[in-house]
Formats: sequence, structure tokens, C-alpha cells
Amino acid sequence: MSNEVSKTAMISTAKVSAKLKTAQLLQQQGQLPRAAVAYREVLAIDPRNLVALKSLGVISGQSENSEEALRYLDAALHVAPDDASIHCNRGLALHKMRRLNEALASFDRAILLKRDYTVAHFNRGNLLREIGRADDALSSFDRAIAHDPKFALAWFHRGILLQAMQRLDAALSSYDRAIALNRDFAAAHHNRGVVLLGLRRFNASLASFDVSLRLVPDLLSAWLNRGVALHELKRFDAALASYDKAISLKPDHGDAYLNRATTLHALKDFDAALASLDIAVSIAPHNASIHYSRGVLLRDMHSYEAAIASFETAASLKPDIPFLPGDILAAKMQICDWKDFESDMARITSGVEDNEAVVNPFCLLYLSDCASLQQKAARIYVREMYPRDDSLGVLAERRAHDRIRIGYFSADFRLHPVSILMAEVFKRHDRKRFEITGFSLGPAIEDDMRKDIAASVDRFIDLGGMSDRDSALLARELEIDIAVDLGGFTADCRAGILALRAAPIQVCYLGYLGTMGADYIDYLLADPVLVGATDLKNYDESIVHLPSYQANASERPMSAHAYTREYLNLPASGVVFCCFNSVYKITPQTFARWMRILGRVDDSVLWLYTTHATAMGNLCNEAGRLGIDPRRLVFAAHLPLAEYLARYRAADLFLDTLPYNAGATASDALWAGLPLLTCAGGSLASRHAASLLQAIGVPELIASTPAHYEELAVELARTPRRLAEIRQKLTANRRTCRLFDTRLFTETLETAYAHMYRTHRAGLPPAPLAVN
Repeated sequence: MSNEVSKTAMISTAKVSAKLKTAQLLQQQGQLPRAAVAYREVLAIDPRNLVALKSLGVISGQSENSEEALRYLDAALHVAPDDASIHCNRGLALHKMRRLNEALASFDRAILLKRDYTVAHFNRGNLLREIGRADDALSSFDRAIAHDPKFALAWFHRGILLQAMQRLDAALSSYDRAIALNRDFAAAHHNRGVVLLGLRRFNASLASFDVSLRLVPDLLSAWLNRGVALHELKRFDAALASYDKAISLKPDHGDAYLNRATTLHALKDFDAALASLDIAVSIAPHNASIHYSRGVLLRDMHSYEAAIASFETAASLKPDIPFLPGDILAAKMQICDWKDFESDMARITSGVEDNEAVVNPFCLLYLSDCASLQQKAARIYVREMYPRDDSLGVLAERRAHDRIRIGYFSADFRLHPVSILMAEVFKRHDRKRFEITGFSLGPAIEDDMRKDIAASVDRFIDLGGMSDRDSALLARELEIDIAVDLGGFTADCRAGILALRAAPIQVCYLGYLGTMGADYIDYLLADPVLVGATDLKNYDESIVHLPSYQANASERPMSAHAYTREYLNLPASGVVFCCFNSVYKITPQTFARWMRILGRVDDSVLWLYTTHATAMGNLCNEAGRLGIDPRRLVFAAHLPLAEYLARYRAADLFLDTLPYNAGATASDALWAGLPLLTCAGGSLASRHAASLLQAIGVPELIASTPAHYEELAVELARTPRRLAEIRQKLTANRRTCRLFDTRLFTETLETAYAHMYRTHRAGLPPAPLAVN
């Protein structure tokens, strides 16, 4: 009888062994369903077979049947409670079932049983990363790698963790190690590209995406991110092709249409960009980024009401989009929509005070005259958008140049106020002492002004198709000594070039009337009216005090045509107040002040400069609400420059805006002989017109308070003789005072540049400077 039992056991063992070999072979071949059947046949004969139980646990887990996997693995633990591999696989099953604490306990048990269990450390790291224990996760990945330095997947997941921790350089090293171990690791090449995007190393990023696409040609995310890299490199046509490929792979991918629209927007193809965004909205109506981008585009198309609607939709979906509150209010200001002005301003002010990204600093210039608030907003903007980038390294020491090399950076080398003011300065620079390069940042509008500037400088370079990095490298190769940013945070801003340190000395002037809040801007040009001794703390740059601030043309082509009031739709008699500033500079407080002035000066009118129907309607409605007949508002249309200047002669008094004064517009009015009344505020932008009035010798037109401004406006309107005397004074002073003495201004500016250069060559840091 015992022989029969022994014989039966031997037959059974042989059957188990044969079936086990069959199951294992099927498993190795990847035929998991057939392998599972074979393993179950083993268990039918030997229910405690450890190999079958463990293997079925693994196969069930690979088949995403985690509950079944857990049952087999628990059964295996009854057979071998100290088997580390069972605990590790059990942790994987529990992880997938979202029983995270139990999963962690299983991984810990596996490691306790086998200290050098690489896979358990790896799995534990992935779990800890998921639950937000980043430092512990990093330790687990490091232990896995310590036990197996050639574990490419561990290096890869370590890179993912470091990337999420914003430790981008360390993440890059991890991905590089994973790729060194496995050259065909497409996901590692892709993630490496994403990290390089974050490091703003766009050429290297593009190369990584291209490798990943050679390995996996239909990798959607690689086509999308490749488009982003190409966009940043200003290779817009290639970026569009990348996005189109992504769309061909997934026609309902909202982000692909969003990115495509962003590139079309950069190309100024607004209609095509809007069409792309509309498709994106139809695909992903709850994507706040799409609605926000649509708002930005519509704003740039001057469709402000539609822009506001898109911004508000974005805000309802994601209220914390950076700078969105300011974008909404800025769009409203373009059409004089002041319904919620006080609450909007309160939100923006409190947000800036709390160090939140709520407003573009340029917008704040025309909303508040608080210089310290503007400084905070600028610092936040730099932190979020244009932080200092040291990736190009410290500028190498260079020999002293025979001529100081000045690079003017501007997006406005065309018929634009900045160019109108600066064009003669470019021509007058002393070429024996200075070499002048114009770096064009904006759209290449080939008008006469651009051609004139290009001909008047030593070198004119269009950076429109170059990345910030390549632009900064070019400036370094040309050994520019002083980079002068003429735009700051205005349209087509390229502050990223200066963030890379394009030149050893970097200066902000004219186009942006405030501090840039960046430690890579060394100097800000001003004068004692704009920035007083007690104001220096509100400016992060060293202030250079010129005798007068604003460059001007010494001659302006004013038409001899005498415009009649009738031709200009003005009343034949009565006082004509005017303000030809952009309407976004008009705050409700300023407008109310103007309406009180109209109410006190009979038969007077206010002549404003806008053709936007909604803005005109809102201004007329507000006038009526404040008790002034809307017919007393007259709106001027666009005219060519010479005619526009001549038109000023039909007005009696220019009423300036606060907190953002007239600048180039004030120069226009004063050149035409029109008295301009301003009120000096607390910021550079709110003292701009006061600076000009000082420079032309009529400080009596600078009011000290808003109440004084109103009283002075009424007093001047009621004393035509005094206005006539001021007109005569302006006409006489135009030829004798500093304001329009471009030769003297250029010489003063060159003195400042030379001092900056000497200071730098002496190895000294930038310091405040007063030029006499």
C-alpha cells in the first residue's frame, strides 16, 4: 500500500513539474492568459504550490486584476511568510487598489527581509512620491540605485521626482544617467527635453524631443513640447508644423490648438489664432487657459468687450491664473468701463501687498501713483516671468573699447512715440566716442521711421526671429558695453534678454516709467522732478539724475494748416479743454475731476482722443451721470503726425491725466504752444508731465494736489489773457529751454554713459549719479 501511495505521489509531482514548466515557458513568452490557466492546473493538484501562487499573483497584477492578485499573494504568504518578493508584489497590488498605507507597509516588510532589494526600494519610492513625501521618495530611489547603479528605470523615476520638486539641474542629471544606460529610452529623452524647456535651454530641448520622436514617431507629447521649444526659438513656422502633427495624431486635443494659436498670435495672424482658439474652446470648454489666451488675443485685436468676457470665463474656472485680475481691469480701462473699478482696485492692491501675481506692472502705472506698490508689482512680475538667468555664465572680462558700445533694445523702431522722441538722439551721438547698435525686438514694420533709424545707427539688427538666449549671446559677441532697454514691461517685452545679462551695464529708459524690480537692471534714467532723494528706496536700479528726463526732436513737422473749430466739430466759442492721452489713462477720479471743471466753466467742452465706440459711449454715459451734457464731450479721430500737431492750436488748455501723465503727447502739445496742466503724484509716471513743464520753464502749470488742479484749471479758463501769456512763453521757451534741445540732451546722456562705463571698468558696482 505504501508503494502505491509513493508511486501516486511521484506521478503527481511529475505532473506538477511538467505543468509548472509549461506555465513558466508561456509566461516567459508573454502568453499570460494561457500561463495563468496552466498555473491554476498546478494549483488544482498542489494548492500550496508557492511558485504557482506567486506567479498568478504577478500575472493578475499585470492584467490589472489587483484583487485577484492580492488573493494569490496572500495565499502565498501562508506558505512562505518571509518571502520578500511576495511582500513586494503584494505592495504593488495594494498600491493599484489605492490602499496606500498597507502598500507602504508591504514594501517596508520586503525591505526588512531583504535590505538590498532594489525593486522594493524603487516601488516604495514611487508610492512615496505619489503621496507627497518627496524627500523620503528620493531616499528610496537613491537606495535602489545604490544597490543597482545600472537600474535605468530608477534613474528615470528619480528624474521625474526631482522635476516635480523643481530641482531641474538634478533632474537633468538623472535623465542623462538613464539615457546613458539605455540609449533608446524614449520617455527619458522626452522628459529631458521638458526639463531643458524649464531651464530655457531651447536648442538642447529641441534636440531631445527629436531623439524621442525618432524612437517613437507618434509620441504626441513630444510633438507638442517640440512646438513649444520651436516657438521659444522664434521658429514659428516649424512650431506650427509640430502642432499640426500633434493635431493629426489627436484631432480633439485642445492644448494642441491652444499652442497653435499662441504661435499664430506671435505671428500677428490674429484671425487664424482666434479660429484655432475657438476650436480649442469647443473641444475643452472648461479649460481656463484656453479662455485666458482667447482674452489676451481679443485684447490685442482691440475687441475689448469680448476679451473681458473671455477673461471672466477663465476667472470663473480658475481664479488664480497669474495676473488675471489686472488683465480684466486693463481691458475695462481701454473702453472706460469703470463699473467695478473700486473693488477691482482693492483686489489688485491687496494682492500685490500679499505678494501675489495679480497685475502686470505696466497696468499698475495707470491705476496707482504709489511707487512702493509699483515696485512690489514689478518684483513679482520679474519673479514669475523674467527671473535672472545665469545659464550663460558670468560675462568674461574684455578689453576697453576705443568707442563705448551702446545697444538700444526696442520693440518700437517704427512710427511710435518712443522712436519719435529718440530718433534724433541716435543721429546726434558722437561717433568718435560711441558705437551705436539698434536691436529691434518687435514686428518689422518697414515704415519711414524704421528706415531712418536703421540708417542713423552704426548697426541695426532684427532680433524678432531670435530667441532671448541667442539674442543675449549675440550682444555678448558684439561686446556691447551698455544695453539700454527702451521698452521695459510694455508690448512685445523681451526682458528675458537682459535677464541673461546681455551687457555688463544694463539701463532702463523712456518706454517704461517705473522700476523694473530686477537685480539685472543696473540704472534707471530720471531727473530730480521724477525721482526725488526720498524716493530712491522705491527703485531697484541706481538712479541717474539727468538735468531733464525726456529726449525730444528739436524739430517737429507741424502742418501750417489752420484748422477751424467748425472743421473739428468744436463750438465756435467757449473754452476747449483737451486731453489726447490714450483713454486707458483716464481713471474715474480723473474724469469726475474734469466734469466738475466743465460744470464750473460755462460753455466749455472737453476734447478727447478715441475712435472706439464703446469707450465714447461709456464716457458720454458717465458725463450724464455726473450732471454734464454728453454733447460737451467731443471726440477726435486719428490724423497724420503733422496734421495732428497742428490740431492742438484749436484747444485752449490740455488737462493731463493722473496717475499716468502725458509724455510724448505732452511734448506734442507743448511744441504746438498749447498750455498743459498737470498734477504731480507720487510715482515717476505721475510726475512725467511735471518734468517736461520744468524743462520748458512753465512750472506754474504743475498743480500740487488734485484740488489745486481743479482750481487752477478753472482759474486759467476764466482768464484768457493769462492763457495767452503762457502760450507766448511756451513759444519763446521752445527754442531756449532744455526740453527740445536735443544736442544738449544727447551730450548729457553721453556723459552719463561714460560715467557708467568708467565705474564698471574700475570694478565698482552701479551707484546713483547726478549729471549736470
